[in-house]
Amino acid sequence: MKRMFLAVATALASTALAAAASAQTQPKRPNFLIIVADDLGFSDIGAFGSEIDTPNLDALALSGLRFTGFHTAPACSPTRSMLLTGSDSHRVGLGAMSEVTQDNQRGHPGFEGYLRADAPTLAERLSDAGYRTLFSGKWHLGVTPQQDPHARGFQHSFVLAQGGHNHFGLDQSSDPLTGSTYREDGVLAPKLPVNFYSSDYFADKLVAQIKDTKAGPDGAKPFFAYLAFTAPHFPLQAPPETIAKYKGRYDAGYEVLRQQRLDRQRQLGLVAPTTVPHPLIAARSWASLSPQDKQVASREMETYAAMVDRLDKAVGRVVAELKRTGEFDNTVILFLADNGAEGMDLAGSALPVVRRLAKNSSFDTIGSAQSYVSYGPGWAQAATAPSYRFKAYATEGGTRTVSFLSGPVVRAPAVTDAYLHVTDVAPTFLDLAGVKVEPGTFEGKTVQPIDGLSWRPLLTANKPVYAADRPIGNELFGSRSIREGDWKITDISDGRWRLYDIAADPGETRDLSDREPTRKAALIKAWDAYAARVGIVLPSPRLHPHPLLEGE
Repeated sequence: MKRMFLAVATALASTALAAAASAQTQPKRPNFLIIVADDLGFSDIGAFGSEIDTPNLDALALSGLRFTGFHTAPACSPTRSMLLTGSDSHRVGLGAMSEVTQDNQRGHPGFEGYLRADAPTLAERLSDAGYRTLFSGKWHLGVTPQQDPHARGFQHSFVLAQGGHNHFGLDQSSDPLTGSTYREDGVLAPKLPVNFYSSDYFADKLVAQIKDTKAGPDGAKPFFAYLAFTAPHFPLQAPPETIAKYKGRYDAGYEVLRQQRLDRQRQLGLVAPTTVPHPLIAARSWASLSPQDKQVASREMETYAAMVDRLDKAVGRVVAELKRTGEFDNTVILFLADNGAEGMDLAGSALPVVRRLAKNSSFDTIGSAQSYVSYGPGWAQAATAPSYRFKAYATEGGTRTVSFLSGPVVRAPAVTDAYLHVTDVAPTFLDLAGVKVEPGTFEGKTVQPIDGLSWRPLLTANKPVYAADRPIGNELFGSRSIREGDWKITDISDGRWRLYDIAADPGETRDLSDREPTRKAALIKAWDAYAARVGIVLPSPRLHPHPLLEGE
């Protein structure tokens, strides 16, 4: 009997030692941090051609893999729904933005205006796989408690429920229909502090979540964190000391800035030397503006630059915390903008409340908590060049956004022009975390399919993610596109398809419809199949929040 007990004890000890040895040899699961900037232009950080002071983002970008072919939806909430689920926005409830859903779209599946329950989030999947899940910033995927990030897999969260707000917090409300609503861990947040500024506060909240959970009982678990800034989305507002850094910097105007940005992109290897940029549209020449108009436009751009500057400093504090806790070297960091730069002139907005707020602003208040301005299509196209147009259009300028990946999965600093899509993020991170996805099911329930692809081929062997014959569709506000390989058709919401060879003409300057009618017809057929597959209902009449169809 004694020998038997001894044999059992020895066997158990051997098993324990083997398990410990196996645990030590298994690769450590990476942390994940997604940072989203709101309406940031493609060339708005230094590593992508900007003159704005962004040392923290530049350091991450230049140590990682910079993407020049990363694409999103043309506007914010549809992009965010795809980012978190890996599924097309028309499948998961954001086929249209809730603020501008048309009557003919209401009641159709995929147009609920919030993230559907049958679309599991990356947070839900990673939490189920043993990750700490943290969120701070803009949600814009539903305003009720049942639609809050705390109910969608984020164990710790500080959230702005809506899509925009006063960056100094002056419009806080407990009623989501009358103002900006904030919640912490699913509970309505108390009054914001008097020194609230959106980028600072969102970053500080995430820093606290990282610190507190690292010190808590789940500290040994890897984390998934999502930091969603509202900067530099309008209203353009920033602390005065940061705005002062850029005084006079933009007095030469947006055409000059556009050329300077393009020159730097060429020097950085982000744009081919022979690339022809799309001409400016929907913007008066700088020379034709009155001295007063130039003064106002310069101040708006100074404020915008200050918002980007402040966002970068906030990112720096998050990175510093990751380094302090020893998490940085094992953290995969994805940075992206949720769409192209915002080109809307608020005074001409299709939304009456936006027009009313914009008219109440004056030059002396620009940048303050009392101001409500944007910077218009001229500055936006300085940021999206060489691409065509800006936010809200399914053109390259509306959907090709600044993005990079850094961390342990990046073999060496590089630039890639591979086509990538925001729906790829969830399957890529799940793949890197070793989380198996059962197609069409999660936790025993039927769910929407994942449309995106893992970036593993690109990260491990520098191979394309998308085959040249795989169609990738896009639609919002009636502006739509589909792409196969280098070929793309685009409708800017006027009902007319245009055909482009994106490899040869990234600025979408030459419509090849007459030269390639067979190819165009095939792409239209592919778009029809895509629309049927994901349940697209085009708005009727065509609604576009940017009434800027001049110059075609």
